[in-house]
Formats: sequence, structure tokens, C-alpha cells
Amino acid sequence: MKKIIVPTDFSGVSLNAAHYAMHLARDTGASIVLFNAYQVPVAFSEVPVVTASMEQLQEDSRERLIQLKNDLGHLASGQTEILLESRLGDVVEELIKVCEAYQPFAVVMGTRGSGALERLIIGSSALSAIRRVHFPVIVVPPGAMFRKIGKIGFASDLSEVKETTPSKAITEFVNTLGACLDVLNVEEGEGHFSGDEFLETTHLHEALDHLKPSYHYIRSTDVAEGINAFAEANGLDLLLITPKRHGLIEGLFRKKQSSELILHSHIPVAAIHA
Repeated sequence: MKKIIVPTDFSGVSLNAAHYAMHLARDTGASIVLFNAYQVPVAFSEVPVVTASMEQLQEDSRERLIQLKNDLGHLASGQTEILLESRLGDVVEELIKVCEAYQPFAVVMGTRGSGALERLIIGSSALSAIRRVHFPVIVVPPGAMFRKIGKIGFASDLSEVKETTPSKAITEFVNTLGACLDVLNVEEGEGHFSGDEFLETTHLHEALDHLKPSYHYIRSTDVAEGINAFAEANGLDLLLITPKRHGLIEGLFRKKQSSELILHSHIPVAAIHA
């Protein structure tokens, strides 16, 4: 049975992501793994002092996971299997280990912070998970309600397409969700596609044509605004990106102008590694 891992710190945004994951599990026939990583709190003085026992921390984590399991169980009327994982350590380090153990279909997690960019990047484990977890990671914006995923938009920067487009993983992901695929490339400024871009376009079609997607090549003064406008106009339920060192995800998350994609996106973003 497919597994969906749901990291939670029991905050509002992580609980919202857990509800999203439960609905997704019902749609895909998957089971849920609720995962909490807890750390030993330390009071800093001249001599650091541990302020709680390991046994108490583990018990508290387990009890809160059981309560969340009971709350979520009502959504599925007992039809969705819910497993629990409580571990001591760094969230992402332990998440990687849990993923290795369960080989999930996806990880579903929330974001935090005052703005969407801050939630995803500054002080958040979401970006670290996207970079380091080599299973699909779905990041759910605060307040986003689940709706059946019928349309997925895959954003490609037409750079090193052969090396960085995980055709097999995208195919499995799209087919599991029973969704149709829109492939879009948004280039800044005016002008015509270069010879290199035409070649990369050919590679993109070779990689994804078996999914019978719709292709969209757009010019915009801002990449993120172009993607957001397309998502809203075409009713996308999920935006798909592929992390790479010097590609789309790094550009979007590092450049202030392009980061508007996340700042104004109201739909979940899924990252799949090559």
C-alpha cells in the first residue's frame, strides 16, 4: 500500500497539512504516517541544563500523535490506516530516515512564518526537506483546503531538460493522482526563443509526451507572476517543480522578484527530484 508521510509539530499549519494529506490518502487509497520529531529542550545559563526528561518528551510526543490520529480518523471513518512515528532528533534528518523505512508516495507538510516566502524559506524545514528528501514533497500553504487534484502544472525552465526532468517519477505521480498535466515555461522579457530553447523544448516533449500534456510557452515580465497567473486562469490544483542546483527552484527561492511565486501562490507546490 502506498504511504504518505506527514511531518507535524502540532502547529496550525502542520495540522492543516495533515488534513490535506488525509483527503489525499482517501483519494489515492494510501495510508498515512504521522511523524513528529522532538528535541531535548535546554535552558542556557553558565551551564546548560536539560529541562525535561527523555521519557516525558517521548510520552508527550506519542500522546499528541495519538490525539491527532483520533481526530483525523473521523475524516476517513476508519477506512484509512494511520501509523505513528515519534523520534528524537532533527526534523529533516529523522524525516529522511522515516522516508527510507517507508518509501512513501509523497511527503505532505505545511509551512510557517509571517509571509509565504518566509514560511517556505526562512527558518523553515520545508526548503531543507525539498532539497534533501528524494521523494515527492508536497508543501501546503496555510489555509489551503484540499480539492481533488485533477490538474497539475509542471513548471520547466527549459534548462538541462534531459538531465533534470524525472520523467518516470512524474509519470508515477501524475498517474497515481489520476490527473491531467499542463507543462509550462515562463520566460522573462520579450523576444523569441533561442536555438538552445528549441532544443530543450524537443527534449521536454520526448520526456513527457506519453502523458499527453498540454504545453504552454509564455513570456512575462516576471516568471513567478506568469506562473501564478497561469495557475489561476487554468484552475491548477497543484504546481510541480523539480529541484536542481542552478535551476528553477534555486532561482525562485533565492531571487526576490521570482520568489513572488510562493508569496502569492494559494495552491500546494510539489517538488520531485531527478
